[in-house]
Amino acid sequence: MSATLDADFLNVADPSFSIRSQAVRDARERNWYARTPYGLAILRYNEVNALIKDPHLRQGSYAWPAHNDVNNGAFKTWWDNILLNKEGADHMRLRKLIMAAFTPKLLKNLTPRFDALANELLDGYINEGRCEFMGDFSEPYATRVICMLLGTRAEDWRMIADWATQMGMALGVNYKRDQKIVDAATTAMFDYSREIIRERRTNPGEDFLTQLVQASDNDGALSDSELLDIIVLAIFGGIDTTRNQLGLAIQTFIDHPDQWELLAKTPDLSAQAVEEVMRVRPTVTWVTREAVEDFEFQGLPIKAGTTVHLFSESAGSDPRVVENPGFDIAARRPLHFGFGMGAHHCLGHAVARSDMAVVLRVWPARVTNLRNDGDAVWLPDSGNTGPLSLPIKFDRRAGVA
Repeated sequence: MSATLDADFLNVADPSFSIRSQAVRDARERNWYARTPYGLAILRYNEVNALIKDPHLRQGSYAWPAHNDVNNGAFKTWWDNILLNKEGADHMRLRKLIMAAFTPKLLKNLTPRFDALANELLDGYINEGRCEFMGDFSEPYATRVICMLLGTRAEDWRMIADWATQMGMALGVNYKRDQKIVDAATTAMFDYSREIIRERRTNPGEDFLTQLVQASDNDGALSDSELLDIIVLAIFGGIDTTRNQLGLAIQTFIDHPDQWELLAKTPDLSAQAVEEVMRVRPTVTWVTREAVEDFEFQGLPIKAGTTVHLFSESAGSDPRVVENPGFDIAARRPLHFGFGMGAHHCLGHAVARSDMAVVLRVWPARVTNLRNDGDAVWLPDSGNTGPLSLPIKFDRRAGVA
């Protein structure tokens, strides 16, 4: 790694570090990569786009516990075995089974329910003109969407959301400090998942969970442990990222009120607005890869075992590729990296895109003059980020129920 010594050093392990800081911008101007405590950071769009699909690199998130000096525990055991961190034939087999369960009919049937849920939650405080967005809307919305997807009891959402929040602490830079909380939540999530799998075997439905249970029971395509790992991943991943991304979206629109009004006037832009928010304020601030062998990229020798963090926000705002990279929901942009890309592209992206687009259609239609109502509390702005609390004020849009 001696060839990297002249590159900037970005201390992304420091909880006070911001992935959107001037230090990252300056490093991007000087070079396409930087050094970090974990390995390399890739900062520019073209290089991220190439390396995220490069066969010399594997999914690297499996090493996150070790990076944080965590070598045991319920979360690490699960993390070692999930689809996200598998490669080769096992990875492809599991992806095909999960993709088959995400049927077009499933998404078509769910979308009107997403719409009704978003309106129901907003009804609860629209007259007050204020809410704590994360606790009052984003968390119950994201969690109840997962309940719909799995066909589980809607009233379970509170405890599921709490477990997902606590498990999510593992993906931040304070994982070691929070390990006991993380592992207790992981154990509880597994116990709950075993219960709902038993229920679905007795009472099958037309949901995502039933599809996977039948794949396991009918031809043994999934082992019991694989089925359990997938269900926990579906619950945790679907809640944690969507909840955080919606909070980041609302803060972004608070900072750009003209874009909120444009969205209200042009609701067909809601799907594009999701993409634009994920370009400028992704909850997944980097995509992790690891070199499986020694190789050279653009003159830089990269040794086997090197962790490579692909900075999604830095790439998405790279002025070399993105003309006028400020927030603009009407602009045509290159693909962002918020859902990953290549062999590990997020399998739940269609559901996430759909449920977030519903929110960005419902809220602007009914609410105007979004603003902060006191200080928000934020996760560190590296790793997986987002607001822990986001108190906001708003006005009911004139002439709208």
